[in-house]
Amino acid sequence: MTPGPTSSIRNDKLMRLASYASVAVALTLVGLKVWAYLETDSISLLSSLADSLLDLIASTITLFAIMVALTPADREHRFGHGKSEGVAGLAQSFIVLTSAVYVAFEAVTRLLEPRSITKPELGLGIMGVSLGLTLALVLFQRYVARKTQSLAIAADEVHYRADIATNVVVIVAIYVSGNTGWLWLDPLVGLLVVAFILASVKSIITRCLDELLDRELPDEDRQRIRKLAEHHPAVMGFHDLRTRSSGRSQFIQFHLELDSGLTLMEAHEISDAVELEVQEAFPMAEVLIHTDPHGLDEDHVSF
Repeated sequence: MTPGPTSSIRNDKLMRLASYASVAVALTLVGLKVWAYLETDSISLLSSLADSLLDLIASTITLFAIMVALTPADREHRFGHGKSEGVAGLAQSFIVLTSAVYVAFEAVTRLLEPRSITKPELGLGIMGVSLGLTLALVLFQRYVARKTQSLAIAADEVHYRADIATNVVVIVAIYVSGNTGWLWLDPLVGLLVVAFILASVKSIITRCLDELLDRELPDEDRQRIRKLAEHHPAVMGFHDLRTRSSGRSQFIQFHLELDSGLTLMEAHEISDAVELEVQEAFPMAEVLIHTDPHGLDEDHVSF
């Protein structure tokens, strides 16, 4: 059982709109920060520019990944195309790591050869605009990710959320460096931004690898599935539960033990009733149930 067509269409539109908004915001910020960096020569602003350049690349990858993920299942891809979101998130992570290395190099160079920031007021204005646009995008992405359960949108939201903190510390660095002459603060903040970027990437990589390697659903979800199945009065046993995710979709399969004296039709009706219960609790899931006669001596997986 899958969500109703109206809900599914609405979610698809939200995912596309969020990916378009991400690319548009990233493109706007890159243009503004290129201009601001050329005018101010600020390393902390350069670090923010590098982050925005990679945001643009990552958001473009996300846009194409969403387009692929929303493609219906076909003959060659019977389980759909949801894993493209995991691939996109992983690509985003490696792109962001590359930017972090570049900014770290520039920051260390500037620490060794300090230079003052020119036109700090321009840098502050541009970073203020950047902060506002990024905050609006993150709030929208968080809403879409919660409604659609999209891994690609969630990954995009994570690195833009990191950008909020980045923008704040860059604003502080430009203001203090421009007004106190503490030339070391600007590149130091650049290094702090790098550390923050690396921390945010870790969670994205973990989630993407979990999906691509078919990690099981959380234990609380697995326990909920077991309780729903065993709640039916005709179910005498439950084993071999297997779960995984692919984009927004989930796949759940397990064995039910039923009275060996039941007819095939009776077993089918019980299985359908249990399937309906599980699908109501996990509306994005495809549920597959195998029925066994209770008491049959066979090996079961132990995990």
